Amino acid sequence: MLDEKIQQVAQMISTSTSTVALTGAGVSTKSGIPDFRGPDGLWTKVDPAKFASINGFLSDPRGWWEMALEMAPTIMNAKPNPSHIMLAKLEKMGLLDCLITQNVDGLHQIAGSKNVIEVHGSLFSATCTVCQIQVDRKHLENAMRKRQIPVMCPTCGGLLKLDTVFFGEALPQKALGVAVEAARKCELMLAVGSYLVVYPVATLPTIATQSGAKFIIINQEPTPLDQMADLVFHAEAGETLTQIVKAIKT
Repeated sequence: MLDEKIQQVAQMISTSTSTVALTGAGVSTKSGIPDFRGPDGLWTKVDPAKFASINGFLSDPRGWWEMALEMAPTIMNAKPNPSHIMLAKLEKMGLLDCLITQNVDGLHQIAGSKNVIEVHGSLFSATCTVCQIQVDRKHLENAMRKRQIPVMCPTCGGLLKLDTVFFGEALPQKALGVAVEAARKCELMLAVGSYLVVYPVATLPTIATQSGAKFIIINQEPTPLDQMADLVFHAEAGETLTQIVKAIKT
């Protein structure tokens, strides 16, 4: 039955004129980066109200940067896994128009994906909360290596905040607009490694299906949108994508 489903997806991708992938934290777990909501997820180790909210950050920036410093080696040393690699291969084969990701770890780009829409921002730049200047990864890594926390702006001395979206902040409107347009125009959407519970990104599959697109979910756990999908795989993303790409090639 699994082989039949793999062949179905391979055929759907091969014949689609426009395919979009939507990825979540489950794509990066095999790279050693914990997801948020799983049994061993990040929210079992840290308080999301403190670590992931803008109010938590602004009320205790030193405490926030100390937590970030503890997690930094996990992020900095992470390498792309088969999920990232197979999605990059699909793009290189001309079978994936773009990749919308909720992840902020940059592993899709390291794997070779070019057209990546980061709807939740990136860990590898930061913006000053005072003068709005943006600094790059090199500045952040240098400051954290020297334990200069909280990390401050090299221009005005104001507090730097990573360019990731915290709870209580709006998503980057340009990226979200591009993602919505991609969902509206696609013929096939693959949701990979996402619980599909974080809004407004979780509305993208609905936008796609209401515009006539087929919808496939690859996630180890059930999602609220399973019943809406044409095919659902409750399986490890990298293994499943590897089988799909292999089926396309043969």
